Amino acid sequence: MKYINADTIFPESLLKEIQRHIPGGLVYIPKPKEAHQKWGENSGSRMILKQRNDEIRQLFVAGMSIDQLIEKYCLSIDSIKKIVYSKK
Repeated sequence: MKYINADTIFPESLLKEIQRHIPGGLVYIPKPKEAHQKWGENSGSRMILKQRNDEIRQLFVAGMSIDQLIEKYCLSIDSIKKIVYSKK
């Protein structure tokens, strides 16, 4: 995260009001709620995991055993069970 000097971006009246509350302190200004993204949306990790999990479910429905899925995907038995028995 890059820090920006408040003198350069805030109008003087707003800066004085902020200084009344936090003189010389650091303030984090969060993004608006509508600008937040879920984990993995930026990097594509969410999509990759969804595709992998869909593939695991398809293989399970096609007859592949949980033990075979554990070997193929290097996941724990609990992880495989969560994926194949979820309602998605």
